[in-house]
Amino acid sequence: MIKIANLKKQFGETIACDIPSFTVNDGDILGLVGNNGAGKTTLFRMILDLLKPDDGEVSLNDINPATSEEWKDTTGAHIDEGFLIDYLTPEEYFAFLGKISGISQNEVEQRLKHFDRLAGGEIFGQNKLIRNLSAGNKQKVGIIAAMLREPKVLILDEPFNFLDPSSQNVLKNLLVQYNHETGATILISSHNLQHTVDISTRIALLEKGRIIRDLPNESGSAKNELTQYFETPETLVSESE
Repeated sequence: MIKIANLKKQFGETIACDIPSFTVNDGDILGLVGNNGAGKTTLFRMILDLLKPDDGEVSLNDINPATSEEWKDTTGAHIDEGFLIDYLTPEEYFAFLGKISGISQNEVEQRLKHFDRLAGGEIFGQNKLIRNLSAGNKQKVGIIAAMLREPKVLILDEPFNFLDPSSQNVLKNLLVQYNHETGATILISSHNLQHTVDISTRIALLEKGRIIRDLPNESGSAKNELTQYFETPETLVSESE
């Protein structure tokens, strides 16, 4: 369970986050949606203790990431390619992650087999450094790395970016299957409304750092309300200011 209390972050005059109270329940697939500048990445960075809030706190299973390292054992995340060690090959990178996580090389190799379809023959066995991969393949490496340790909490920022349509569909199925098999809590942000609606059990709509709607999404029930929001001219104007 992820709990947010009085969480605030401001950059100059811009409010990047102002969330008085919000809870992500165990097993949720929470989709965060909002226009550019809504605060999605800022929120993820504060959850992961990559950015210090001005006020308030976050807890992951009653652990405050700012005061303890224990949450890292059960959390996987990919925000951007800065998470990668780009002078390694993917195999070297995954082996390194296994080593620091106490996972044997044999077990690492077994787990990587679950990602063959996502890799699409372009990640494994190519003898390329991560820095020489395409943007889409770097994205795949980051997602695989985030899931390799089979985390109870998985956080992915814009995971569909740079992926071709086939890989996007493979990823959607992979995330839903992982949630069903493990009960993991998954948080994603995406500008792709359809993909978010397809996989999320719940959707939080952010506007200027605030969660303005918390929508259940049984059988895609949130789609009409979200579509109406994003197609409202007043909304688009206010978000571009």
